[in-house]
Amino acid sequence: MSENDDFGGFAPPAFKPDEALQRAKRDLREMGLAERAGQFERNGVAIAKLVVDGAALKASMVKRPSRSSPEWTHKTLTSSAMLRDWSAELKKKLAGWSDRDD
Repeated sequence: MSENDDFGGFAPPAFKPDEALQRAKRDLREMGLAERAGQFERNGVAIAKLVVDGAALKASMVKRPSRSSPEWTHKTLTSSAMLRDWSAELKKKLAGWSDRDD
């Protein structure tokens, strides 16, 4: 019995971090964030960062928007599902932060 039997003989597609990064960048722009100096910002305030790291994507988002010194949370994403969850979490946080939080 192989490990792919749980999926009816189909293996999930391999995670391609370069392609995932491009998809994530599009998603972040759709959320209203602008890319600058390797990070994504709203109104000049850093919100998120994404970097390819080998076979994974290193994703970071701020705990709360801050102009002075933002506090970051980091996650290593190794699948498309993890990237979707990370994007959904960021979208939810963005909706909860008002412009005056920036």
